[in-house]
Amino acid sequence: MAAPSRPCADPAPPLPVPGGVKRSRQLLHMSVLCLCPSPCGRYLAAGNNYGEVAVFSLAAALSAEAKEESKRPIGVFQAHPGPVYSLASSDRLLLSAGDGEVKAWAWPELGKKGTRELWTRRPPCRTSLEVPEINSIQLNPRDNSLVLAGGDGAVRVLELESGSFTHELRGHRDLVHCLALRELPPHVLSGGEDGTVRLWDLRTGTQAQVIEVHKYEECSRPNHGKWIRCLATDSDWMVLAGGPGPALHQLQLSGELRGRVPCTPPALRCLCLSPRPPEHQVLTVAGNSPKIDVFTNLGYRAFSLCFT
Repeated sequence: MAAPSRPCADPAPPLPVPGGVKRSRQLLHMSVLCLCPSPCGRYLAAGNNYGEVAVFSLAAALSAEAKEESKRPIGVFQAHPGPVYSLASSDRLLLSAGDGEVKAWAWPELGKKGTRELWTRRPPCRTSLEVPEINSIQLNPRDNSLVLAGGDGAVRVLELESGSFTHELRGHRDLVHCLALRELPPHVLSGGEDGTVRLWDLRTGTQAQVIEVHKYEECSRPNHGKWIRCLATDSDWMVLAGGPGPALHQLQLSGELRGRVPCTPPALRCLCLSPRPPEHQVLTVAGNSPKIDVFTNLGYRAFSLCFT
């Protein structure tokens, strides 16, 4: 990161990233699987299928004086031996999820040589053959818990202070790929390969609503499947995407389609809303490409960051 001891300090020039033939080949097959803003909203972390996490300066990329190098990472580190499926952030921690594990990193340490995790948590599983990938994690600041979406179809809740798993929410008939939190009331939305978005009440641990997205003609993809790969929500609406097709769909929570916007990646895998500070309020979208699209409003792609 630009100033490792102060994660929200003014951006510095990008750090050099190893290149060469190997890296060029990796870029051809790279997928950006997850995105997460820093606590101050001026930085964006992105995880890829090679287990790497890159940190971008949104402040630099959004400034009037932005140059092409402003759209490249200011730091890259190895987080997991396999893909980084999801990222989340607390006031001081960046949380990353991989195959059957969640790791915590200190934001001020990101970008330093030899960056190491603070702790690792693993959800319970019966055998080593049943270790699920953790496809999405969402921090719930109301009770300092972490919600996890598993490849085994379960949504779990991890209490960060004690390190114990307190809830296991089941209803999806296939892999759960994505989560999004609503603060009022305390709900979490989950989307998966069964083509549904499910609304869970975190107070009671029960399912409150099911939206069968694939049954809407505007969202149907009969030749590509019905699965939901990523979603984001704010108040009474949600945006979601999944499967082949470079497009972002915006829907009301009632299911009404509000719009469709083209994107750079040929298939979308993650969405991220950066709500603060006001001058950096953007939606970022990534997928099967090293490029990350940045939207300053939901109808227009402003530019793309590049995971190099």
